[in-house]
This record gives sequence, C-alpha cells and structure tokens, in this order.
Amino acid sequence: MKGNRLTRIQWRIIRFVLWVCLSVAVLVLSAVLVYYRLDPAILWASERFSVPLILLVLLLVVAVGVLAGYGFGNQMKKRLEHLLESALKYERGQFAHRIPPLGDDEIGRVAEHLNRMARRVEQQVASLQKLATEKARWREQMKQSVITEERQRLARELHDAVSQQLFAISMLLSAVREHLPADHPMHGRIATAEKVAGEAQNEMRALLMQLRPVPLEGKGLKEGLKELLAELKAKQPLEIEWEIADLPDLPKGIEDHLFRIVQESLSNVLRHSRATAVTLKLVAAPRQIRLRIADNGVGFDMNAGKRTTYGLQSIQERANEIGGVAEVISFPGKGTRVEVIIPLVDEEGE
Repeated sequence: MKGNRLTRIQWRIIRFVLWVCLSVAVLVLSAVLVYYRLDPAILWASERFSVPLILLVLLLVVAVGVLAGYGFGNQMKKRLEHLLESALKYERGQFAHRIPPLGDDEIGRVAEHLNRMARRVEQQVASLQKLATEKARWREQMKQSVITEERQRLARELHDAVSQQLFAISMLLSAVREHLPADHPMHGRIATAEKVAGEAQNEMRALLMQLRPVPLEGKGLKEGLKELLAELKAKQPLEIEWEIADLPDLPKGIEDHLFRIVQESLSNVLRHSRATAVTLKLVAAPRQIRLRIADNGVGFDMNAGKRTTYGLQSIQERANEIGGVAEVISFPGKGTRVEVIIPLVDEEGE
C-alpha cells in the first residue's frame, strides 16, 4: 500500500506537468493567432504527414508533458522511497541506519533531520541500556549482599547457639560416663548418646562451612536459557524446541531483560495458551538481537483489547527499557508469536 501511495504521487506529478504543458501550448497558440490575426481554421487545414497540424502539436505537447512529468516524478518517488524505507527501519528499531544525501532542497533537509534524530535516539538507547545494565548490576549486588548477610547471620546463630549446645551436651555426657562404673547398665547408652552428639557436631561443622559466603560464578544468557528450557521440558508435558545462536558479549542489563522476557513468555504459555508445543529462537543479527517465541495454543483476538490479560504488557515494557521493540502477533486458534528486536549500539559512539 505504501508503494501505491508513492505511485499515486508520481502520477499526480505527471498529470500536473501535462496540464501545465497543455495550458502553455493553448496560450501560445491563442497568442499567435491573435497577434497575426489568423483564422483558427488554419490549424485544422494545415497538415503534416496527412495529420492536422493542431493534432501534431497536441501530441508533441502531450509527449513532452508525460516524459517530463515521468522523469521528475520518478526522481521524486525514489527520494521519497529512501525516506519511507528509513522510517520503516527506525520503526523496527534499526537506529544505526543512515539516509544517503538526497539533495539541498526540503527533502534533503528532512533526510538530514531524520539522521540527526536517529543518531540522538541511538545515543538514548545506549544510555537506556547502560542504565539497565547498572540497574541489573545493582540488583545483583543487593541480592548477593542480602544472601551473604543472611548466611552470615544463620552461621553465627548456629555457631553461637546450636553448636555450643551440642558441644555442651557432648561434654556432659562424657563427664557422666567417666563417673559411672564400667559395668553400669547406662554406660553403653551414654556412650551411644555421646557418639550421636559428636556426629551431630560434625554435621553442624559441615553445615557452617557450607554457609560461608562463596562468590558464585555468573552464567551467560545462552547457558541460562538452555538450563531454563531443559528444566521446563523435564517438568512439563510440553514439546519445547529451541535454537540459541552464539551471542556477542552483551551488557548485563540486556541479558537480564531478555531472560526475564523469556520467563514471562513461557509463563504466559503455561498459564493461558493451552499449547502443546513451543519454539524459541534467539539469534544475533548485525547490530541487533532477535528473539522469537511461538506456541500452537488457542491464541486470542488482538482487536479485543485483552492483551494485558495475557501478561504481554510487561514484555513490551522490558523491551522498551533497553531501547528495543516487542511485537505480539496472535489469532484465535492459531497460537501466539512474540518477537523482540533489541538494537546493539557501540558505547564508544556516545
């Protein structure tokens, strides 16, 4: 439809030039007839190649008008196509695209302003991604800090309370056993209780060692998604297929948001879609990350205004937070497809 609009513009230019040529020709012929006081019938009487002269003149004017209009309109259409193509790429999140020079007139100035806008949006996307990375790093640090503090608290309380009490029980049992005669009937039972207390003390020491704060090794997005999908496939009666390509080094914020988007999408599949099969594809395009999740569930009517019911709003919000675009396509009885495009910008270009 967009191409037809540009075609209509081209034909409008042709019609305009043709009418201008015809109007100028009529005015010139009228002026010549008036100036030289000629009879208009002479135009019909004069012939060239057995064709009235007036018809030849009109055919020549029409040919010139059509050719001139077509040439000018075609050139205008090509320049507008550059603008339209660039606008569509910007709409899809390809802010690294730049429009070639289109001249010094208004169209060329529009192209320059669009390039400036794309450059500015690209910088804003870089800032958003950097902010998301810092936010994810801050949450991870806070989480690790809380976990470490809680483990230290548990280790301290277990050491100060339970471990000390086990040690005291062991010492009391040892003292009682030493004061009893060797042939006393309780001697063996106390020895057994002392042994159990010692074993419990050893278990407590091992538990305290495990509660010591140990730095965890972070997992990449590809590894984390594979573990998530494998675990879901093992626990759910759902056919899951995935294709996860090798990804470049992504900022922590992008990895965190993409992982959350996958989690939210799979949660929607389990809660609402009643699907039997799900496919996931995550690939790296030039300066882009593309994610697609599709199921064969019941789908929904996109025009019914119930998209938020399926928890899809959070997916779009997460994609927007890192400068990406999330698109949801669904039809009743034909499943749902979620496509996410995340642009990758060079931080050095800020």
